[in-house]
Amino acid sequence: VQLQASGGGLVQPGGSLRLSCRVFGSFRSLGDVAWYRQAPGKQRELVAAYTVSGSTNYPASVKGRFIIIRDASENMVTLQMNSLKPEDTAVYYCNADLDYIVDSEVRTLNYWGQGTEVTVSS
Repeated sequence: VQLQASGGGLVQPGGSLRLSCRVFGSFRSLGDVAWYRQAPGKQRELVAAYTVSGSTNYPASVKGRFIIIRDASENMVTLQMNSLKPEDTAVYYCNADLDYIVDSEVRTLNYWGQGTEVTVSS
C-alpha cells in the first residue's frame, strides 16, 4: 500500500493550492483520513480530518480556509487550501486508515504519505 501525495508548490499570500493524495494497493476500504503539516523546527500538526461517519475537524488556524474531501470510490483525499498565509508554509502529509479482512475480522492499519512541500511567499 502506498499513499502518493501531490500538488505542493510555491504560491503567493492569498492564493490557493489543491493537494491530492491517492491510495494505491489492495485493501478492503478507506477509513478515516487526514492531512497534517510540519513546518521547519515545529512539530507535526493536524490541519484537517474527515471520518467515515462524515464529520470533519479543522484547527482554528485553518478553519474557513481549508477543505478536506474524502472520495472513497476513487481512494483519494484532497485538501483545498484557500487564502493561504506565509504561516501555512510547511510539508504537508496525508494520513489514512485502511481496513483489511484478517481471519474474517476487520483490521485497521494507519498509513502516511511521503509529504508535499507548500511554500507561501511573495
